[in-house]
Amino acid sequence: MTGDEGISTYRSGPDLVRLFNDYGSNDEYGQGFPSRWQYAEQKLRELNGTPALAALLREVLDPREFMDTEHELGPALEYINKRLSYDGFEIVLEGGLAKVLNQQGVHVEARHPFEGSKEQAHIFINEQVEKSERKIQDEDYDGAITNARSLVEAVLTQIESDLNPEPPKYDGDLPKLYKRVQKLLHLDPGRPDINQSLKQVLSGLVNIIQGLSGLSNKMGDRHVRTYKPSRHHAILVCNSAKSVCNFLFDTYAYQREKATR
Repeated sequence: MTGDEGISTYRSGPDLVRLFNDYGSNDEYGQGFPSRWQYAEQKLRELNGTPALAALLREVLDPREFMDTEHELGPALEYINKRLSYDGFEIVLEGGLAKVLNQQGVHVEARHPFEGSKEQAHIFINEQVEKSERKIQDEDYDGAITNARSLVEAVLTQIESDLNPEPPKYDGDLPKLYKRVQKLLHLDPGRPDINQSLKQVLSGLVNIIQGLSGLSNKMGDRHVRTYKPSRHHAILVCNSAKSVCNFLFDTYAYQREKATR
């Protein structure tokens, strides 16, 4: 912030006051003003834990702040990331701009066979995976839940269209769509030849789909929100959605391989 480390732009007392005033302070520089580093530390402590701190970090580490100066952005990023890592955060460059990421994000990795495909349906699936994870990082938990549902919808629709030449038109009823795909993939928990423990797991998938459908209506940004989701809610929903999709894709691949034997 101050530039005293010699790896970023030097900011005078008035410069620091103008900077922090943009993020909620109302200070004036004058006689009796504390030392620059004391003032900066005090202001950072006040902003700690607020969205304003992330916005402030994005500004001071904006690549444009380093243009036409003797400093390079790389050393400044490395310096601050070493310290942020202890709290589970990292600053990265995306689209040429600095962005603060929470490293304790979504942990389930979505696996699917369409990565790199140019087909619009496959691109859409990729986008929903990326958007749900990015929105959790951006603390847009409503949006993350909406994208988690869109991911499941896209995967179910894709599998159904691959296995049924004339699939019914999707009317927005996610549990009904899942039941159709469940039948196509031979995943009906009521099958007599399925182990009881596996039946319980398959029934759990139905519950996830039903819960996801209800949560996206109450918490997501598709409709008027009746419940504000928290971070752990959004992570649970996104991880559940990706686990279901991983299982569906693996089952789909297994059924196709079995049919060609």
